[in-house]
Amino acid sequence: MNLTRRKLFVTVAAGVLPRLGSAADLSRLIARSSRPADLEMPLDGFHEWITPTDRFFVRCHTYFPERVNLSDWRLKLDGVVNQPLTLTMDDLKKLPRVELVGVLECAGNGRSFYQPRVAGTQWAFGSVGNGRWAGVRFRDVLQKAGLKESAKEILLDGSDSPLGSMPKFQRTIPVQKALDPDTLLAYDMNGQPLPDEHGYPLRLIAPGWAGDSWVKWLHHIEVLDHEFEGFWMKTAYRHPTQHVEPGAAVAASELIPVTDLNVKSVIATPGSWVKPGRVRISGTAWSNSSPVTKVDISVDGGKTWKAAKLGKDQSRYAWRLWELGWEAPAGKYTLMARATNAAGQTQPLTEEWNPSGYLWNVAQPVEVEVSSNEVPPTVAAAHPGEQPPGYKAACFTCHDESMMIQQHLTPAQWDREVQKMTGWGAKIKPEDREAILKYLSDNFRP
Repeated sequence: MNLTRRKLFVTVAAGVLPRLGSAADLSRLIARSSRPADLEMPLDGFHEWITPTDRFFVRCHTYFPERVNLSDWRLKLDGVVNQPLTLTMDDLKKLPRVELVGVLECAGNGRSFYQPRVAGTQWAFGSVGNGRWAGVRFRDVLQKAGLKESAKEILLDGSDSPLGSMPKFQRTIPVQKALDPDTLLAYDMNGQPLPDEHGYPLRLIAPGWAGDSWVKWLHHIEVLDHEFEGFWMKTAYRHPTQHVEPGAAVAASELIPVTDLNVKSVIATPGSWVKPGRVRISGTAWSNSSPVTKVDISVDGGKTWKAAKLGKDQSRYAWRLWELGWEAPAGKYTLMARATNAAGQTQPLTEEWNPSGYLWNVAQPVEVEVSSNEVPPTVAAAHPGEQPPGYKAACFTCHDESMMIQQHLTPAQWDREVQKMTGWGAKIKPEDREAILKYLSDNFRP
């Protein structure tokens, strides 16, 4: 679903969208969901080392909070500390300013490629970006408060409010990660104050870790002497400790919180069709705290590989541009890119399935036809049929139908999703439930 700026104005006028930030260019992003805003960067965004702010993906569990007036905003820090703090932005900016270039990637990036399908925002490649972040070291702020010996976790709380009865989005990071000199409290992005959609006025930067830990709109930090029991730590954003069979259920005791990113690469060019002759294969690769050192390219489905040339721009947590020249004769080919980092971690050729669709990093096959005649584009799927009674009132209170259209779930999966949403406040009359479930299962199936 592409949401152009003109269509955006129409939907805002109709009351469908909440206030969007001023930085995102909707004509250059893919709207996976318009409310809350889940905006993905297309493949042509993987040509730049620093992702422009207007092209940077947006991930929100909630609508944006009201924009704060900096003269009124305060950051509170309390818990098991020697001296609770209440800081203004001016107080923060008196501390040493630190700048870091690093990849921010949603934990669910690539979820749409898992088989069997899993529920959630069906990101393809682009819920990721490489930004230039600036702020202060988190440890400098914590040292001002003084951590007690019992300190174990740091609870991060933003000013956004949950939708319906959904649990408030709160995450923790261990003290060790908080004290890492590269963990920041950022107030700038790409040389400008954070936009609304990226957490104005303050967000956490947890480089090398997935975006679920990069909490936005920070206003309260609590130092805990115990493990936090909130939903977004104990239930959501967890993945298996070992290999599981695709589609298998996993016991909660065998799940751990998502932290480190996986090593990964994306092929940005060519597309699905190209003329015979010299072809430039190019893209991007990134990793966790261990930087990418090599990207290998295959044009025959992984039978043979050739090393790509890495771009000159590099930083420990940043992505790396790469390219390879290819003399392409007419025919059909399967292109693959496979990245390796300094720790020796390499992209797998087959997926490690998990029930929430996190941290997908398969060396993805890209089918390319080399021909003098252009291949016609794929025709978009038809819009679903007539909506059943109660469907719009139950499901459109928090988001629009784009969230359902992208899912492609089985009836059993839809039943679980409906159960979860009613638990979070969706009002579904008992007499409407069966018809709604049938509509979802018939229209948005695998």
